[in-house]
Amino acid sequence: MTASRPETVRTIHLLGMPQDYGQTLRGVDMGPSAMRVAGLEERLEKIGVNVVDMGDVDCPVMATQSEGEPKLRFLPAVVDGSHHLAREVIKVVEAGGFPLVLGGDHSISIGTLAGLGQVERRQGLIWMDAHGDFNTPETTPSGNIHGMALAVALGYGDTRLTSIGGAFPKAIEENTVLVGVRDLDRAERDLLKSTRVSVFTMRDIDEIGMRAVMDRAIAIASRGVTRVHLSFDIDMLTPDEAPGVGTPVAGGATFREAHLALEMLADSGVVTSMEFVEVNPTLDLRNQTSELAVGLVASALGQRIY
Repeated sequence: MTASRPETVRTIHLLGMPQDYGQTLRGVDMGPSAMRVAGLEERLEKIGVNVVDMGDVDCPVMATQSEGEPKLRFLPAVVDGSHHLAREVIKVVEAGGFPLVLGGDHSISIGTLAGLGQVERRQGLIWMDAHGDFNTPETTPSGNIHGMALAVALGYGDTRLTSIGGAFPKAIEENTVLVGVRDLDRAERDLLKSTRVSVFTMRDIDEIGMRAVMDRAIAIASRGVTRVHLSFDIDMLTPDEAPGVGTPVAGGATFREAHLALEMLADSGVVTSMEFVEVNPTLDLRNQTSELAVGLVASALGQRIY
């Protein structure tokens, strides 16, 4: 494994992606701003990380976009936004930088991974989420593209999405790990079971603990690759801890379990890029979820208790 250890990555390049086309609720487009307001840059600077804020990728307001196909809602807007984000990610990585992308809903990962994949195809992926995000137009009950994002990354689904950045999987399937899942649609579950993706559900975390799950996840994602991307959906946490999300599911990870997972990733030194998504300030309580997200980012970038 040749990725730099996070404690040696003293500069990160921050990209906001205020895209909300992948789901139905307004407000998630304000997630990047809410995390900035919650003191993200100041928090990272306190632990010795220099933040180069590149601003937000331009995303037109949802009301100005056509909903289009019922099984691929707002497809043209998602495709366009993904191309824009991919170009920005490529600039950061080709310059040797560490991209940190703030969402927006989880459909932003299509652009993030399209950019990363154009620089390095041999990439591992750790996807921390309450949901599988492994639907396709054939399996989706909602047509919401944020529920297809992981499938798209691995080459499953509509070619207008899977071909963004090139018609190849943007991560290696056997190096892809889904952690914390607790809500899968039936057809989505069947499709996921047919793949080589490693899945650790909340039951796995209950039975063997977050430490054991993350030890396995890190080993799987980093085996034989030069880059590992972390895609973290805040709804992985229990809604009591993170109320400001659009699709809350009871029974998620606790505050300490989430921090432990990210502290272990920082200790491992395998993560070379990351994104944090689905913070919705309009559903939050006194910016609680945004502040939580800021703390999680800090843990992932090397903040220590002692």
